[in-house]
Amino acid sequence: MNMKLFRSLQVFVNVADTGSMSVTARSLGMTVSAISQQLRKLEQDIGLSLFNRNTRSLSLTEAGRIYYQTSKNLLSEAQKAQHRIEQMQLSPTGKLNIVAPEGFGGGLLSKPLQKLTTDFPKLSLSLTLTDEPVNIIDSGADVVLGFKPMSDNHFVSLHLATWKRILCVPASHALAKHPPQDPSELAEYCHIAHNKIDDYTLTKPDNEDQPLHSARVDVNSMQTLIQLTRDGVGYAVLPEPEIRHVIESGEMVQLLEDWQLPDYTVFAITPRHNETPVKIRSAVDCLKDWFATF
Repeated sequence: MNMKLFRSLQVFVNVADTGSMSVTARSLGMTVSAISQQLRKLEQDIGLSLFNRNTRSLSLTEAGRIYYQTSKNLLSEAQKAQHRIEQMQLSPTGKLNIVAPEGFGGGLLSKPLQKLTTDFPKLSLSLTLTDEPVNIIDSGADVVLGFKPMSDNHFVSLHLATWKRILCVPASHALAKHPPQDPSELAEYCHIAHNKIDDYTLTKPDNEDQPLHSARVDVNSMQTLIQLTRDGVGYAVLPEPEIRHVIESGEMVQLLEDWQLPDYTVFAITPRHNETPVKIRSAVDCLKDWFATF
């Protein structure tokens, strides 16, 4: 609501309730002259008199009685809206839209989402998983998790974590039974790769960098890439946090542990606001705290 109109309605309702401009002036911290000016301006805007005036009292005209009830309703709704806004500033409420890479659907987000829903009962979550490029504005996302910062100054990119990528096969694979000592020994085996990731160069101190052989199978889904690797289709470079549980269980094994692959960095990308909504701040803080444990 327009603040000038809001103030005028407050003055009008208060005068109608008290029947006195002087009492209203004291309660609102204004002068009687200022109260009188507010009422005259309101009546000029409406084109009708709101009060019957005499030397002793003020009483509402027929138009004033109609306008009084409408004003009370407007002020009540405005106060409710203000309360809701204040609540949003103090505690997360409403819907939070999160977009994340598909691989994160394997369990990486379970704990932080559980914490958000437990700590903030008035917050609801919408999670979209995709490995395709996302238009943040069109998607209506509040938080997008990605592997590159946004250069556009309409968005904020916050670093969440830096994780390792490792070369893996299932324990039943021939490469697990006869582990290679050099990347060149992988040539005869099937390499599966994500077609949105193009850096598969292995490095080792005092050794020449060696890129992996071109993929014989490429996919556009990290979850599918992980599943194909678990099923023994071939070897793959996978994000360590997303497969840690199957490495620890012995279902999959890491190859060429002395060699390193480029790390990948996770960012939380949010629309830029003059004042970041508390639901976004809370979500980013929760994600950062959780990812820091990996």
